[in-house]
Amino acid sequence: MNLLLLATRNVARNRQRSLVTVLAMGFACAMMIVFSGLMVGMLKGSETNIVSVNSGDIQIHMPGYLDDPDIYQLMEQPESLLAELRQAGFSVSSRLYTAGLMASDESSSGVLLRGVDLNYESTISLIDQHIFRGQWLSAEDPHGVVIGRKLARLLDVEVGDNLVFVGQMADGFMANDEFRVRGVLKSVSATIDNGGVLMADAMLRELIALPPGVHEIIVMRTDREQNIDMAQQQVQTIAGDKLEVLSWRELMPIIARFLDTAEIQTLIMQLFTYIAVGSVVLNAVLMSVFERIQQFGIMKAIGVRPWQLVRLIYLESLVLAAIAIILGMLLGGSLVLYLQDHGIDMSDLAGSFSFAGIALDPIWYAEMTPLVLIFPVAFLLLMTLVAVIYPAAKAARLQPVEAIYHV
Repeated sequence: MNLLLLATRNVARNRQRSLVTVLAMGFACAMMIVFSGLMVGMLKGSETNIVSVNSGDIQIHMPGYLDDPDIYQLMEQPESLLAELRQAGFSVSSRLYTAGLMASDESSSGVLLRGVDLNYESTISLIDQHIFRGQWLSAEDPHGVVIGRKLARLLDVEVGDNLVFVGQMADGFMANDEFRVRGVLKSVSATIDNGGVLMADAMLRELIALPPGVHEIIVMRTDREQNIDMAQQQVQTIAGDKLEVLSWRELMPIIARFLDTAEIQTLIMQLFTYIAVGSVVLNAVLMSVFERIQQFGIMKAIGVRPWQLVRLIYLESLVLAAIAIILGMLLGGSLVLYLQDHGIDMSDLAGSFSFAGIALDPIWYAEMTPLVLIFPVAFLLLMTLVAVIYPAAKAARLQPVEAIYHV
């Protein structure tokens, strides 16, 4: 007896019930594929925003610098360390920092100046691609600065306006100079948005008469698949024990924990959705069993064994699931590919999104990966197999005589 052929005929015989079941399963599968794609896209986009725009993969400082960011806590002669890290296959750049007061004609505010290496900053950061208005820094315009968006509103300045900085030089004297707003950033992080001023590191060093050395070295993995902990150990070995080497996960543990648990949240969401789908499958198969009790009784009377009935019912359910999976993958996969290119614009719901002080892209993009398709399909198959256990067991336990005369 060809059970697969018989199962296919049984599915086709009751088209209406089979269609409703397939559509319910297929729609759930498609929505879970889209949901998984959006969650993967959110996680990837969040990590990119955190790492490529803000912190970098790994940061190197003098011990205690992050607790007390003193301008005198310099890593002296960093050139050899930078060269060794690049030789090891990392992208690296150095930064300088100082705090002070920035004033415009209308207002003033405390700011944090960040001096960046214009030759290498673009290799470890995408912040130059987050210009809202104006242009990025240029070596030909040393007094041109890029400032945070909220700071620009606070100081009431636009691109081209002048700013005056007042602070302390490394030798104790007052630092004072005039700068021009060259660009205004999009929302990046609370620190940069509210008080960040970016300039060339040579200009900052000259402004505060800073001796040779750097406050921070940013390290990025060129191989994004490399484990962050292994990369950190490699950097620590190169940097030595006298320097503090921290990964972005240690610098921002709250965000790291959130991203770790987001994957579990996705699986839980899929589980609850497919439990609902499983109830639909259970109801459809159970109805099919009750409608065919007499047929099953005749089959058992002519010698069909209980396990053959179980296989038949499972095959019928798997035929329905296979059709639903094909529909779900076509619909869900197409939507994920579309959202991967176009995304969902959430800016109408809120001007900007942030989490733990890190601005998130208001365009929510999906990401297509093999797991985006595999997990929803696996969950659907699993819930289908579980839902069919009771109907299949009921059919297998039928007594031929009682089943034949069942009304």
